[in-house]
Amino acid sequence: MARYILGRLLGLVFVLLAVSAVTFFLTRLVPGDPFAAGERGLPEATQAARAAKYGFDQPVWRQYLSYLGSVVRGDFGVPFQAPTTTVVELIKDTWPVTIRIGLLTIAISYPLGILLGFVAAVRRNSFLDYFLTFGSTLGLVLPNFVVAIWLILLFAVRLDWLPTGGWGKPEHYVLPVLAYSLAPTALVARYTRTSLVDTLGADHVRTARAKGLSNTRVLTWHVGRNALIPFVTVMLPEIPNILTGSIFIEQAFRIPGLGRFFVTSTFTRDYPMILALVLLVAVVWGVTYLLTDLLYTLLDPRIRL
Repeated sequence: MARYILGRLLGLVFVLLAVSAVTFFLTRLVPGDPFAAGERGLPEATQAARAAKYGFDQPVWRQYLSYLGSVVRGDFGVPFQAPTTTVVELIKDTWPVTIRIGLLTIAISYPLGILLGFVAAVRRNSFLDYFLTFGSTLGLVLPNFVVAIWLILLFAVRLDWLPTGGWGKPEHYVLPVLAYSLAPTALVARYTRTSLVDTLGADHVRTARAKGLSNTRVLTWHVGRNALIPFVTVMLPEIPNILTGSIFIEQAFRIPGLGRFFVTSTFTRDYPMILALVLLVAVVWGVTYLLTDLLYTLLDPRIRL
């Protein structure tokens, strides 16, 4: 086990190296640069001095090697959109906000989605199943910023129960988490139902029923456990998307999180921030897939690393 984990982590290092190289050179291939003439309204001499300060006057390959050397030392550079701080400090200040929203979203959407999917599977082809399936489909197709606007209009403007946005108080969590939880809940419900329906028709389930086992025993032990593997395959990789934030939710509710930088960094050609965010997402995805593979061995003893 330890050897396998060490090998996967070593492989993740090479993946991060490849991701950083691809991202670095692609950003440089985009026409223009953050300090192009006339783009910032600064004199050409000032723009040239700033370009030299950030190493843009050097060959691209040399810029990349210099960047790798800085990353090894823990220096990811200075974000162009916030030059008074560093990339690490900016992420350290904003990502915890996004993680809090994401963890609350997971804590609500996953158990609720599992419950709804379980009910739909057990009562399949009934009115309740059709209703829950329709609701989960609607939850998947509705953009979360549309849901956010509806929630603001209803609970903040019309009923005046909650604030329209902001951060720092418990009531500021309610509407963002509700808006953010709709799509994950719908996704979990659909995949839970699909996995359970497939497992309910398996031979080992019919055999368990023929042995006279109770319906509760069959559903919890023979159905639920075997249905978890396809569920884990789909749902665990969804966690990085939730934990890295949503630009729409954070903008709609004025949340000072990390999600907005995924868009603003691209618009402003903020190379250090773009690279840091891409590497951050790559690390979270790599660790998530490692945990997914390890969880397989706990769910099914037939699987070996």
